[in-house]
Amino acid sequence: MTPARRPDLRAAAAALLPGAVFALLLACAALLLAATLGPSERAALWTLLEPRIALVAMLWFLASLAGGAALGAAWRRWGAVPGRLAEQLQVLAASADDHALAVDAKGSSADARALVAAANALVRERQALRGEIAARVAEASRAVEQERSRLAALMAELNESVVVCNLDGRILLFNARARLQLRTLADTAGGARIGGVDPVALGRSIYALLDRRLVAHALEAVRQRLARGAAHPTAQFVTGTAGGQLLRVQLAPVRAIAASAADEAGADAPLNGFVLLLDNITREIADADERDRLLQRLGEGSRGSVGNLQAAVELLDDPELDAPTRERFLGVIRDEIGALSRRLADAAAESAALVRTRWPMEDMLGADLAAAAARRIEAACASRVQLTEIDAALWLRVESWSVVQALLHLALRLEQGYSAMRLQIRLAPAAQTPERAQLDLVFPLQPMSTETVLTWETEPLEGSAGAGALTLRDVVARHGGAFWFERERAHQFAFFRLLLPLAAATQPLDADDVMRPGSRPEFYDFDLFGGGGTEGALGARRLADLTCTVFDTETTGLDPSAGDKIIQIGAVRVDAGKLRRNDSFEQLVDPGRTLPEAGIAIHGIRPEMLRGQPDIATVLPALRAFAADSVLVAHNAAFDMRFLQLEEQASGVRFDMPVLDTLLLSAVLHPRQDSHSLEAIAERLGVTVLGRHTALGDAIVTAEVFLKMIPLLEGAGIATLAQALEASRRTYLARLSY
Repeated sequence: MTPARRPDLRAAAAALLPGAVFALLLACAALLLAATLGPSERAALWTLLEPRIALVAMLWFLASLAGGAALGAAWRRWGAVPGRLAEQLQVLAASADDHALAVDAKGSSADARALVAAANALVRERQALRGEIAARVAEASRAVEQERSRLAALMAELNESVVVCNLDGRILLFNARARLQLRTLADTAGGARIGGVDPVALGRSIYALLDRRLVAHALEAVRQRLARGAAHPTAQFVTGTAGGQLLRVQLAPVRAIAASAADEAGADAPLNGFVLLLDNITREIADADERDRLLQRLGEGSRGSVGNLQAAVELLDDPELDAPTRERFLGVIRDEIGALSRRLADAAAESAALVRTRWPMEDMLGADLAAAAARRIEAACASRVQLTEIDAALWLRVESWSVVQALLHLALRLEQGYSAMRLQIRLAPAAQTPERAQLDLVFPLQPMSTETVLTWETEPLEGSAGAGALTLRDVVARHGGAFWFERERAHQFAFFRLLLPLAAATQPLDADDVMRPGSRPEFYDFDLFGGGGTEGALGARRLADLTCTVFDTETTGLDPSAGDKIIQIGAVRVDAGKLRRNDSFEQLVDPGRTLPEAGIAIHGIRPEMLRGQPDIATVLPALRAFAADSVLVAHNAAFDMRFLQLEEQASGVRFDMPVLDTLLLSAVLHPRQDSHSLEAIAERLGVTVLGRHTALGDAIVTAEVFLKMIPLLEGAGIATLAQALEASRRTYLARLSY
């Protein structure tokens, strides 16, 4: 809902000016004429004019009307056009888009059209200069971009979870493993995420997941070691999560870039961030506890057996011991030795089981696993391997080394028992078992018994020996799969089949439907190192430095006071002057009332889409948490805020942070424009509109519009949050209420 355009007072003044001028001329003419006449002549003249006063007034009115219409048209043609062109030029000067200026050919003068043509010539010249500068900048920054790409690739491939933060704890870099690990921890602690909010996103605080006091203590320890001259100090701590997980965190400092060599050599160079290496040690601690319990049971159980053996041996040394008693003591020795042997065997089996459960499982392309197995087999034996019927799209969740060793083990046994042969490896989805793939080692049909295959299944794998030796059966059990031998007599071949788990389906990225083609998730932003964060009052912060939550709502209707309700909320974060498309919030809401058909045509949300969705009392606390420590931004914010305020009591949360309205900011920047609708503003500022009339789509468009407005506001002397709020309050649109 957008208010009507404010009347142009100057156009109204131009229309009224002729009437005032004509009235002034009539008054001056009457005074001059009266001054030249005597009393009797003035009386005679008044007697003559009095019956004709109405005619004089009518002539004055008609002349004023004609003059006002002519002057108003002249103002619109010559007077108003320069103001509108000036506003367009302001947008063009602050914009990176060199779009041409437009003017109404019929409603403007030749001079205005000439002015627009000259301005467009300058635009084309600037566009050419920008192209030349952009080419030079691209050439100069190619090496830097290459280093960034290398860093991004390195971070993506690291097995460790890495998070980099500035001193305020705001995340400015992380890799995929850290995102997955921290997201899993957050899900374990808090259950399902309302609105699809990712706990790990650029600009968000790491303190939502880690205790601030632990990080502060580690930073203090690092500073002390730096003061003592340590070159690369680190600190480490272990913390528990709300979900019962144990996390080992290693912290390393990020030091500010030295202004000179002397500063770099100084021990007191300031820190501007820290690196966290995260490791979930819950299983490691559990395994260590189990090993301790195993050793304790082994020690306590063996102590009694060793004591009995020692006593029996000492008695057997007595030469006067009779034969029956000697035999009884020998029986005790045999029993204790048997019990001790069983206890040691059980301990060895449990130890082997602990080793097996620590195998690292990872996602791997099935074709790569098959190729690795083929190379390993051909390097270790004389048999040749051919890859056939490989499904290139299959991803497996496996411990690759043990699977390759299992296939090598089978190939070696085939070669030892039946000489070298041509083997084949096949990979396909399991026909009868969902979420499994079948990996086949195919060989020419041989006279082989089932007992032989069972023997191979329980033998230690190649390179594995001792009490903890791994077998083919262990590998199958670890992967929760199956193994069997099968013959195809009609085709004269046989095969060993392994059933292996498929990798979990990849989760779709948030807000894919409104992201531009070719965009990708942002995993780092080094500009956040300079974020001030907490110093200074919020009102004094520059607009370009604010952390903002840009939001929009879809509702059942336009009258919140009459019972209309929110049915969808969308929000996206803007941080350090950048739009974080992947840090978004989108949630349908059950309004608890019927959905009018008139609104469905606009927002496309049907009643069946809202069934089973959370109510507003559940959604608003999640939105409040998403918007924590930020400034709210919306288009026509008074409308959306009224809906939120009416739900404060039901939800138990208040949205008491500052609110900026792009509608009011547009009125501040461009008071002469015909419309301040979101579409009109986006067109003026060169913003592409995607996903319109969805809550998240409108929020993203509003965020892009807001970012385009920031340099225009700074050019108008409105650089801080306090200045923007004050300028918004002074606009006539700010008086609108709901």
